[in-house]
Amino acid sequence: MPTSPASGRPGTPTADPSSNGAAAPIMLELVDENGVTIGTAEKLSAHLAPGRLHRAFSVFLFDEDGRLLLQRRALGKYHSPGVWSNTCCGHPYPAEPPFVAAARRTAEELGAPPAVLQEGGTVRYNHPDPASGLVEQEYNHLFVGLIRAELRPDPDEIGETAFVTPVDLEELQESGPFSAWFPTVLEAALPAIREFNGDAGW
Repeated sequence: MPTSPASGRPGTPTADPSSNGAAAPIMLELVDENGVTIGTAEKLSAHLAPGRLHRAFSVFLFDEDGRLLLQRRALGKYHSPGVWSNTCCGHPYPAEPPFVAAARRTAEELGAPPAVLQEGGTVRYNHPDPASGLVEQEYNHLFVGLIRAELRPDPDEIGETAFVTPVDLEELQESGPFSAWFPTVLEAALPAIREFNGDAGW
């Protein structure tokens, strides 16, 4: 299973600088158990134990051969650095539609937009991260799709990438660390993945 190190240019900052040169806080949408918006919170504060339920998204992109694109999170990230995870995950800005956020963030991180992107359901979970002490309390919107463009990953976000078959994924899960949320979002997305990929073995 070949992997590719990130070699692109750093992407656009996710927060606009304020007038005094400091980065503005990144805000997330807080939601209830039905996914209805009930407020906002600063990104890090929403992840401090015990966590606050907030809106998120997870993207699973495949190539023309039905192989899943994984990313290994950059070592410089404060949350879950250096672990493998799905193609892209993140949080919509307040009032930003999850589909728009997923397409935007995928292009920012990978340097390549999805050729096809479609909704794959939602999943709610609570996953503490033992390494950082942060907690993922998320109402997660799932998306599956196709990637055709050449990847130019942002090295500030992604350490390396890999296209994997189901067998490759099993081997990688035995040898390398994965994000705490990956098994949950993959299982929840499998019906949409199988519908999208047909006979690719997922």
